Formats: sequence, structure tokens, C-alpha cells
Amino acid sequence: MEISEATQLAPATDADRRRTVTPCGHTLFVPAVLGTWAYFGKLRADHLRTLENVDRVRMYLRTMCFEWLMLGFVLLGLWLRKVPFRAVLGERWRSARAFAVDLGLGVLFLFLSILMAAFFSHGHARADQTVRFLLPSAPEEKALWVLLCLTAGICEEAIYRGYLQRQFSGWSRSATAGIVLQALVFGASHAYQGFLKTIPITLLGVLLGILTQWRKTVRPGMMTHFLQDMLALFVRR
Repeated sequence: MEISEATQLAPATDADRRRTVTPCGHTLFVPAVLGTWAYFGKLRADHLRTLENVDRVRMYLRTMCFEWLMLGFVLLGLWLRKVPFRAVLGERWRSARAFAVDLGLGVLFLFLSILMAAFFSHGHARADQTVRFLLPSAPEEKALWVLLCLTAGICEEAIYRGYLQRQFSGWSRSATAGIVLQALVFGASHAYQGFLKTIPITLLGVLLGILTQWRKTVRPGMMTHFLQDMLALFVRR
């Protein structure tokens, strides 16, 4: 039976928020691995900032492999419990209008994220020293950057907003707590960019969490995430 658009966008009930999709141990393993990756990523980033030449191709490929593996682990947990993947990805688009609405919301939230980033950077467009080493310069780096942005948009939204937010909301019996907790994990996992950078990243996680809770799908958030990361191609180094 086809699910109507109205049904897709209906607010979650209390029973929905209490429903988790994988065991507690599976869920706790995800932020534990993300935290470990973030810790060693911070050490790597501190070292890379001291180098004249950074192997960004290797760095991008390593990051993409890690994120797809993490998403695979999340989806494996769902598969073992016979839970459909849409539980963390949301219902697929069933009309052009649904796609257009999510795209419009994705662009709107992109502008909000740009304004927030400008506020925290005092409006400076030039990349600062804490993240400059990440940005692509050579043509092959820029090509891989597009794939990296696509990977981050899909994997991170599915993991943080689709999976962890749902699990935390179920444990706490609170959608608000779920949004805040996943945003804190999201911000902490980006500590390699520097402590001050984690503040706007955490707030962005809150905004994307609200968007996901409202739309009952991570797809507009994926669009926002992808487009925002793509802006780095136009940032002055």
C-alpha cells in the first residue's frame, strides 16, 4: 500500500519516539568508534597543519572509507533486526512535489548555516589556519572533494540524524533530548577542526536535527550538508 505524503509528514507519536531500532550495545558502539576516530583525527590534524605538503587524496579516501563503513555497520544492525532502512533514511520521495519541498528546505537551511558560520567567523570568507589544510587545491583533490561531500551528506546525516537521533530520542522519551544529544556527538566528532569550530558545527547539528524531526526524513538535511561542504571549493585559501 502506498504511503501518502500527508502520512509521511505526520508528527511522530510518543510511541514512535520510544521505539528504537537496534540494541543498546550496537548504538553505544557507534559514538564510541566515532569518538575514537575523532581523537586520532585531532592528532593527525595537528600534525598535518605543520606540513608544507599534505596528501589530501589519501586523507579524503580514508575519510570516505570510514564513513561508508560506519553507515554499513548501522544498516547491518537494522538488517539483523529486520528493520527497514527507511527507519533511519526516511520514506522515499513519492512525488516531484515532495522532492521539490525537500530541496527547497535544504537550500533554506543552507542559507541559515551560512549565516551562522559568518557570525562565528565574523564574516570573513577566507579559510582560517585550523581548516585550511583540509581544503582541496589540485584538480584531482577537487574531484575527490565532490565525492567526499556526497559521502558526508549521505553517511553523516543517516548516522547522526537518522540513527543516533532516533535512538537517543527513544532512550530519553524526548525528541528534544535526541536532537541535542546527537548534535553534541556530531560536534565532538569534528574536534579535529579545532575546539571553536565545534560550536557552530554543534548548532548546525541541532538545526539539521530539527529539520529531520519535522520532515521525518534525513533527505533535506543530506542536501544541506552536501551543498554546505561544497562551498569549500569557493573559499579563498
